[in-house]
Amino acid sequence: MSAHTLLHIDGHLVRVKAGSSVAAALRVADGGGMGAARTSVTGQPRAPFCGMGVCQECRVLVDGRRRLACQTVCAEGMRVETTE
Repeated sequence: MSAHTLLHIDGHLVRVKAGSSVAAALRVADGGGMGAARTSVTGQPRAPFCGMGVCQECRVLVDGRRRLACQTVCAEGMRVETTE
């Protein structure tokens, strides 16, 4: 098993530690910033908040299906889209 996983976030190749959540990968892709998963109806960036799926702030599309980034483990070649 590889120590790292490669996935695509909004078309950019991102390398994370194997077993990382998509929420963690969003932070890596954002250079350690907020790791926004989506934009609110008022245009504000929204990022994972609770880390356990209750707040729903980390909604993303994973391979075309709506998922919660905090509860989804990264897989090799996965495609994540943050726009909603």
